[in-house]
Amino acid sequence: MTLICLAVALLMSLPAAASNTMTERPRVGLVLSGGGAKGMAHVGVLRVLEEMNIPVDMVVGTSAGSAVGALYASGMSVAEIEQRFINMDWLSSFRDDPGRAFKPVRRKQGEWRFPVTPGLGVSADGLHLGAGIIAGQNLGFILNELTRNVALVEDFDRLPIPFRAVATDLETGDMVVLRSGNLATAVRASMSIPGVYAPANLDGRLLVDGGVANNLPVNVARDMGADVIIAVDITDALVGPDNLREAFSIFGQLTTIMTRRNTDQQLDLLGEQDVLIQPDLEGHSSANFYNAPVLFELGASGARAHAVELNSLAVSNEAWQAYRSRLASANHNNSGLIARVEVEHDRRLGRKFLRERIRQKAGEPLDVEALEADLKRIYGLGYYETVSYSQSPSPDGTLLKIKVQEKSWGPNYLSFGLNYEDNFDGDTRFNLASSLRVTELNELGAEWQTGLQFGTEPRIRTQWYQPLDYGYERFLVVGAEYSRDTFSIYGSGDERVAELDVTFRRADLSLGMELGGNAEVRFTYARGYATVDEQIGTAVAPDGAVHQGNLSLQLVHDSLDDAFFPREGAFAGIRGRLEREGLGSDRHFDSVTGMALGTDSWKGFTLTGLLYAHTVTRGEAGIENAVRLGGFRRLSAYAPGQITGNSAAMASVYASQAFGGPIVPWFAGMGLEAGNAWESLSDAGWNSSVKSWSIFAGLDTFLGPVQIATAYNNKDNWAAYLNIGFSFTQLFY
Repeated sequence: MTLICLAVALLMSLPAAASNTMTERPRVGLVLSGGGAKGMAHVGVLRVLEEMNIPVDMVVGTSAGSAVGALYASGMSVAEIEQRFINMDWLSSFRDDPGRAFKPVRRKQGEWRFPVTPGLGVSADGLHLGAGIIAGQNLGFILNELTRNVALVEDFDRLPIPFRAVATDLETGDMVVLRSGNLATAVRASMSIPGVYAPANLDGRLLVDGGVANNLPVNVARDMGADVIIAVDITDALVGPDNLREAFSIFGQLTTIMTRRNTDQQLDLLGEQDVLIQPDLEGHSSANFYNAPVLFELGASGARAHAVELNSLAVSNEAWQAYRSRLASANHNNSGLIARVEVEHDRRLGRKFLRERIRQKAGEPLDVEALEADLKRIYGLGYYETVSYSQSPSPDGTLLKIKVQEKSWGPNYLSFGLNYEDNFDGDTRFNLASSLRVTELNELGAEWQTGLQFGTEPRIRTQWYQPLDYGYERFLVVGAEYSRDTFSIYGSGDERVAELDVTFRRADLSLGMELGGNAEVRFTYARGYATVDEQIGTAVAPDGAVHQGNLSLQLVHDSLDDAFFPREGAFAGIRGRLEREGLGSDRHFDSVTGMALGTDSWKGFTLTGLLYAHTVTRGEAGIENAVRLGGFRRLSAYAPGQITGNSAAMASVYASQAFGGPIVPWFAGMGLEAGNAWESLSDAGWNSSVKSWSIFAGLDTFLGPVQIATAYNNKDNWAAYLNIGFSFTQLFY
């Protein structure tokens, strides 16, 4: 008996790494708290656990902890997780707009007038806002991509490592443990910071960030059967009174109080055998997403400080390799062929409206890149709060589900714009604009948009857009417009000899066709008239109304990534116009307008080239139809309208360098412009052109770039500008 006791004692004294096997060791539960960007410290902890041969049997996470935990539970290696976080475009996860490339051309044409879309809806009972600043559209795509290899796993116990995500029921405040469903959706729900991300609607419940109810869910891991818990707590600490002097700091303190209290309650559940890791993250905020390598190392350092406690959970090299092999073999990325594409029923627009826009066919493998592009184009229509997809197994094969969530503040939306140009020499243009867009007016997706612009160039336009098929390939536009502009006429000595205000009124009817995602062709008949309201100086325009009636054919390609400060892409447009007496016009002339713009960037350096030309090929157009150059980036060293004629051309090149970070981006650069106006383009030439050199600097804002510039021309004249909201494409439109 004595020998048996001695043998047992000797066995228990052996190092844990030598004695533990995969069958005898305690079940280890890893609990990862929420903490925004600081959650990347969790990855450093995982790296140390792998270095020490410590297997994890279950993972539970809240918010950022759920994101890291889900990737690890899906079988992704720590090295790959680190690389994904380093390469990730974090700023895109805080934007819903998938990019200008996924918007139809008709949206692009007017967005420089109304660039501010604050998520403000209009209905009979007033104005409405969305449930969050961010709907989470791009975040959903990112999470789908990160969890793609386990997209068909609906029971989270069947993941390579069993997993739970913790969220909060917005209605009751209760903790919700997500143990099944779509993994990306579960993480999205757990990360829905109230007021920032819109709540996730899951099984009829509105779910928000799990940190509200349980930021360190130790009890959930215990309920899963964990014998030993490794808890990683990155919850913010409360700050002292010296740091509570501003509204944001006070709001942050209130949030921290809530999460700190429920975290402390969970810490009380830890026993002597459990390990608590609290990395030193002082000086790093929850929004510090672009400092991933440092946060990895801080997490790793925090874990190494507990190496003695963790060592008891380590296994032998043989047992560790067996554990890793088991995880690697649990590959669920075997979706095979798509058996069926199912579109969730939509209340306002027919199911066919959506299905026509999705190229994925049944009986073919899932093309993720094409599917995401299609869903981004659907989102670019502006009707939906989120557009997402998921996969699930079915008796026939993989079922692809397309889910759209309509905007709760729709279907009528307000947008706004501001344009300002001042050359500090008496020429100031200031315009404030607003637009109301009424959408989903029939099954085909008709829209009615009315835009108003107040200021030095007042304008009102209302139009009905009617698709002629479900795919938007053919459409009809009926519109009416009122606008007023100021014309300055200059003499041969560059002195202003006349100034007149001209008002335009017109109605138009267009038939068009989309040519892929970035191009369209449009045939238009317009009828109206122009009147001179006031004329100062030399009389250069006829009294009374000048009737206008014309046919035009316009072809446009627009793949620019930004309406105001494009960094890549191209624009090309050509328009032919025929003005005839038989169409209701007092004039008889033909004209052609063309523009080409190309831009590209490399490490923040952007080079942009522009060609623009307008010519009257036959007849006399009249002063009301004259092309006018001069002003900011239209031969900048000349006053607005100083270069005027029947025909004009301009070539320019701009080079700029971006500075600052993603939050406050600014730029500086220089440009060269050459061009002029002539009676005919046959008179154009380099020697007869005027030149303008400029230097500029600006700040990229939600209104468009705010720029200051100075320009010098080959006639020894200088000009300076303050400009807000200039868009190259407005030269063509």
